[in-house]
Amino acid sequence: MLVKLAGEQGVSLPLIMIGRQLVPVIVILAWLAAHGGMARLQTARMSGHVARSAIGMMGMVCTFGAAMLLPLPEATTLGFTAPLFAVLIGSLVLHEHIGRWRWAAVILGFAGVVVIAQPGGHPMPLLGALAGLGSGLIVSLVSYLIRDLGRTEEAASIVFYFSLYGTLIALALLPLVPFQMPDLWQLALLLGLGLSGTIGQLMMTASLRRGAIISVIVMDYSSLIWATGYGLIVWGNVPPITTWLGAPLIVAAGMIIAWREHRLVRKASPLTAAAPIQAAPD
Repeated sequence: MLVKLAGEQGVSLPLIMIGRQLVPVIVILAWLAAHGGMARLQTARMSGHVARSAIGMMGMVCTFGAAMLLPLPEATTLGFTAPLFAVLIGSLVLHEHIGRWRWAAVILGFAGVVVIAQPGGHPMPLLGALAGLGSGLIVSLVSYLIRDLGRTEEAASIVFYFSLYGTLIALALLPLVPFQMPDLWQLALLLGLGLSGTIGQLMMTASLRRGAIISVIVMDYSSLIWATGYGLIVWGNVPPITTWLGAPLIVAAGMIIAWREHRLVRKASPLTAAAPIQAAPD
């Protein structure tokens, strides 16, 4: 919501990204310094942080771009395709066994995308649709990267280095757009975006360290309620019927995937719990 407001106020996307990433750097450094915890930023996996930051910033461009180009409920719903892409990544990249339940969920979810996009009718802007789907794809990929980093790194370290390198990337993009010094209202929006993003990122990173990727991603569906509420209260927008029809299909697909992942984990015996999930029947 803050991204969309800032964009409507004329703040450029690189500057919005700087506001989102610079605040966490300052907050985390101040908090660690005050509590004598600077050693928590030590890492032996800097290349992993760099890769996570580069890919994560591409996802941020897609997520923020979708929010600026589309109504919030539509932009949020397209971001819910992350579990669908997680299944595709698991099958095509990690060579996991994907059975009929999860493939059916992928088909159901992308059917919901088609309903929302309204091809042949009054479709949403193509660039906005691509940004929303790109957000889902990259979120699923970044979730695997965070999960891997979380095996050895603390949540504060993961968020700090993502924000640090993300700020540098956004600064490099800043000369590509006309620069205008933000006024007090724009600065307030950027500060609110940075603070809320810091809290959300810490919570998401901590969740991915402690829970299954698919299960954590599915919990993000509650943001559709907030997106719809913000759209109604701030902009007076009511989602069209196609969103009401397509969104449940995408949410149902994610729930099916989460349910199936939970079943597969429960089927694993204590002796085989460490074996790849794909070995279990689906």
